[in-house]
Amino acid sequence: MDNRPIGVFDSGLGGLTVIRALERTLPHEDLIYFGDTGRVPYGTKGNDTIVKYSEQIVRFLRGFDVKAILIACNTVSSVAFEEVCAQAGVPVFGVVEPAVEAAVRTTRGGEILVLGTSATVRSGAYEQAIHRYLPDAGVRSRACPLFVPLVENGHFAAGDQLAELAAHEYLDSFIGQGVDTVILGCTHYPILRSLIAKIMGGQVELVDSGCEMAVRAAVAMDERGLLTDREEPGRQNFYVSDYSEDFTRLAGVLLEHSLAGYVEKTNIEKY
Repeated sequence: MDNRPIGVFDSGLGGLTVIRALERTLPHEDLIYFGDTGRVPYGTKGNDTIVKYSEQIVRFLRGFDVKAILIACNTVSSVAFEEVCAQAGVPVFGVVEPAVEAAVRTTRGGEILVLGTSATVRSGAYEQAIHRYLPDAGVRSRACPLFVPLVENGHFAAGDQLAELAAHEYLDSFIGQGVDTVILGCTHYPILRSLIAKIMGGQVELVDSGCEMAVRAAVAMDERGLLTDREEPGRQNFYVSDYSEDFTRLAGVLLEHSLAGYVEKTNIEKY
């Protein structure tokens, strides 16, 4: 039994898809969320910068005496996972391995498409992990650099023309090419899930990397005796590096409940 909070971080709004999954799987846990909205996106930045940002965020989260840290960012999980683990001092969960295991279970013909940021695709983390499980798998990757800024600016409603144009640009060349499983290799991408599913077709399965991590983390923390014994709903606190009313509004849409009064700006550069 451990009543300390769980820390979750991402470059911006995308990690809220992990918060939503944790609300379902671990409803009694307190959650501390940090979204690096002032420096989003991470996927276009160099590895050294991504490591630096991640280490600052870990120092920030450790100030809350968190019992575990969930990296709700595929870019960080792909580029800086070992650095985060070395610094955290608590169990750390990333998105790559849970997503890969789910994709390997799901694929019928071994043809898997990984959608991710430029940094995630450049790292090769997903391809390497998939081939550990399925050496003969056909793995294709596509960087989708416009998806994150589109989501961060609220372009994810059904019928949004900008989102549709970007999605067709990234996905059309894979239609009818035998892909049966798509890994949504950025926690922003499930917000565009219905659009991606419409373009790829109903026969293609989509794997939500953030949701898979939340389930894995819940099981692992239970095994380690890290779950709370409280029966009341957990509390959530949200921190950002650049506050805007848009973040509160869009986060409320994604989580389906208001964040009013719960979002606080912090100077992450001082950590």
